[in-house]
Formats: sequence, structure tokens, C-alpha cells
Amino acid sequence: MTTSPGPTDEPAPIEEWWPKLTTTSQQWLIDNNGDAVRPDIVAEIAAAGGPAPGDPWWATGDANGFVFPDEAVDWVEETANQEGD
Repeated sequence: MTTSPGPTDEPAPIEEWWPKLTTTSQQWLIDNNGDAVRPDIVAEIAAAGGPAPGDPWWATGDANGFVFPDEAVDWVEETANQEGD
């Protein structure tokens, strides 16, 4: 008897959920890259398949809210630079 793998609890990579965000949210994340993310944008990210609030993907240590991990901050910066070319 073979079993198929079950669903994963891993959030989708940023490359998959970023295009599903509104352009307003994308621009806010670019303009505020590295800052705590507004709760409405955290909810939008989760709805787009990204990490939910409390997921270990989020960096810790900011009492003001959820913060992207360094890899995601770098990815947003790279994406913003490509859009500006």
C-alpha cells in the first residue's frame, strides 16, 4: 500500500505569493522594506499563500509586529531594483 504525501504546512515562497498582492501592498513593502509589516498586509500575504501570522518564517524580535526575514528583505530590495530599471 502506498500513500501520497500529505499537505505541507510550509508557506509558499515569496516568489509565488508576491504577485498575488495588490500593487499598493507591494509598493508599501518596497518603501518600508525591513520595517514591521502592517497587520492588513500580513493578512493579505497569508491569504495569498504566504506565511500566516505566527508562522516561524517571520523574523522575530520586533515588538511592533511581524518583520520579514533577511532573505525576504534582500529579495524585496532586488525586486524593487529590477522594477526600477
